[in-house]
Amino acid sequence: MDMNNNDLIFSGTKDVAENLKFDEARLQEWFGDHIPETGKIIQIAQFKGGQSNPTYKISTEKKEFVLRRKPPGILLPSAHAVDREYRVMTALKDTEVPVPNTYGLCEDKDLIGTEFFVMDFLDGNIYWDLLLKDKSPEERKAIYLSKNKVIAELHKVDYESVGLTTYGKPGNYIARQVSRWTKQYLASQTEEIDAMNKLIDWLPGNIPDEDETCIVHGDYRLDNMVFGADNKVMGVLDWELSTLGHPVADFNYHCISWRNIPQLADEKFCKEQGIPTENEYRDMYSETTGKDLSNNWEFYYVFNIFKLAGILQGIIGRVRDGTAASKHAEDRADQVRPLAEAAWSLVEKNYK
Repeated sequence: MDMNNNDLIFSGTKDVAENLKFDEARLQEWFGDHIPETGKIIQIAQFKGGQSNPTYKISTEKKEFVLRRKPPGILLPSAHAVDREYRVMTALKDTEVPVPNTYGLCEDKDLIGTEFFVMDFLDGNIYWDLLLKDKSPEERKAIYLSKNKVIAELHKVDYESVGLTTYGKPGNYIARQVSRWTKQYLASQTEEIDAMNKLIDWLPGNIPDEDETCIVHGDYRLDNMVFGADNKVMGVLDWELSTLGHPVADFNYHCISWRNIPQLADEKFCKEQGIPTENEYRDMYSETTGKDLSNNWEFYYVFNIFKLAGILQGIIGRVRDGTAASKHAEDRADQVRPLAEAAWSLVEKNYK
């Protein structure tokens, strides 16, 4: 695996943490029933990455696999939905969206303590640095082209034909999301933020009249993809936040890095480095999907930045109420106001 020093902090495996160990003999029984041709399990290691769902590398006599499970303990009903991850990846198997092959979902909590599913281990490269400093301009261009093509292909999938009609609610995604994050923000509010109040008033009446429904990843970013030696996406991972939603909102969220990483906002830098500019990247997506994103592009930035502020405020609220750890909470508290003000400044610049 090709990694720089930053990658090594997050990637690779380690010994399984004591609180995340399970009965290996029971897992061997499951493998014997579902993947007998692979032989005995010879090693179990835990991936280092900070996933909310503990993830393990299972090495057998014939092949290597990945096991994703819910964490042990008391969980929110809809959180850590490994069953949804399994469902969407299995549904996408025969589409243009590269995903690991899946081998089964185990909902019997007695086996290893929580629900889990097993999929192929993809032996490729995971990159955490959007500037791809260790790559050549040609390699950077290929990586950006491939990740753009894959999200465009995801949004083109007919969710009904792949059996995902009930994977989420079709229609009115933006309106429902605005309502949801407004409620979350108000329920967890810790200070008065004028820009946030203005956004709450402005957003519902300014949702573009272009309602669409598709499968959305929800967290489509560089480090949730595995790349092959050809710099193309081998597989998209971490589908925990996927649902039925709006394609442009999902793609726009993926593009926020052009606004918050100074180098990516510099068109001269992008051209020298082989990285597409924001407009070039947007046009690539339009070529594949046939969607014209130019009219309402800034609205989706306002919406996504508002959503991020709502998510962060929710974390602060849970810390306040004693239902979440306070680690990094102060940093998050400092981010809500700048996010809200950035979103409102986009409104003033583009809609006033």
